[in-house]
Amino acid sequence: MTLGERSIRVLVAGAAGRMGREAVAALAEDGRFHIAGALVRDPGRAPDGLRVFTDPVHAVEEARPDVWLDLTDAESVVRHVDLAISFGVRPVVGATGYGAEDVARWQKACEERGLGGVVAPNFALGALLMIRFAQEAARFYAAAEIVELHHDGKKDAPSGTARRTALLIRDVTGRDVPIHSVRLPGLVAHQEVIFGGTGETLTIRHDSLSRASFMPGIRLACAKVMELSTLVYGLEHLLW
Repeated sequence: MTLGERSIRVLVAGAAGRMGREAVAALAEDGRFHIAGALVRDPGRAPDGLRVFTDPVHAVEEARPDVWLDLTDAESVVRHVDLAISFGVRPVVGATGYGAEDVARWQKACEERGLGGVVAPNFALGALLMIRFAQEAARFYAAAEIVELHHDGKKDAPSGTARRTALLIRDVTGRDVPIHSVRLPGLVAHQEVIFGGTGETLTIRHDSLSRASFMPGIRLACAKVMELSTLVYGLEHLLW
């Protein structure tokens, strides 16, 4: 049976977390995918009905996934992605905590193997458009600052999306952009880029009101990664 005739086997690392649970539900209702397993720290918190693993090596060897969807944390993501690539499993990375040197190493390893991979600072379509619009607006304004706001459970600051926005603005303008981080209960994921000019300001803002906003992007990445032969950084590479 060819891949085109069967479901894409996805292993969800971090399946017991809030994003992980949402991703499990989103993938399970899409006929293109089969959830081959769930990697969790505490088996008692894993979603029901899944094959559960606590050891990443056993997960790869026994679940035999096509795609490793990593929604874990900064303590685990680099080790997980290195492992997945070494086993020939395509990584889709939604966790943060990696650096530019990690992405470069993953890209080289994937190219050597002809393996697809996706590292996405943000899976929300609106967030990608916000970044693109901000990069365009930066050409016309002398100053900009970024404010990113997330729920109080988010451990890293600034967010990967804010860092990505600042990097792309710097690519256009040559200027570093200050980033301000807010962590409060009641928030999900929000970012605004504020530009200042003579007698005016321009604000470009995106709000994820629930984690459901990330699910179309996760499904897109898990499907499109099968068509890639290298690792790309940013979901926009799958859209335009």
